[in-house]
Amino acid sequence: MNYDELALALKKQRLQLESAAQRERWIAHAQGLLPVCNGVDRVGDGVRWLRTHPQALAAIGVATSVALMVARPRSMLRWARRSFFAWQTWRRGTAWLAKQGPTQNVFGMKQPGEAKS
Repeated sequence: MNYDELALALKKQRLQLESAAQRERWIAHAQGLLPVCNGVDRVGDGVRWLRTHPQALAAIGVATSVALMVARPRSMLRWARRSFFAWQTWRRGTAWLAKQGPTQNVFGMKQPGEAKS
């Protein structure tokens, strides 16, 4: 083994040792983030469970609505009225837009499925 190969092998070994030391330091510093990561994992597990059990989400929504209706009926009726108005506006607006036909391209951008010119 000549001098250049030996120098390169020693440099590689030093870099590997430094990398191992940095990895150990990072692991020690990351221990403080472990509770946060565990919390995020639990939230993700809960979301996955709710996706497989949508009836539970509906039951929670109904129970919350009933509880709020008992506790604050005026507030709930006000929000119900607002929600109904927003829903009606949305329905009428989308129906009106559908009757107008394809919208004009204001920004000059290509629409999906539009032929290239």
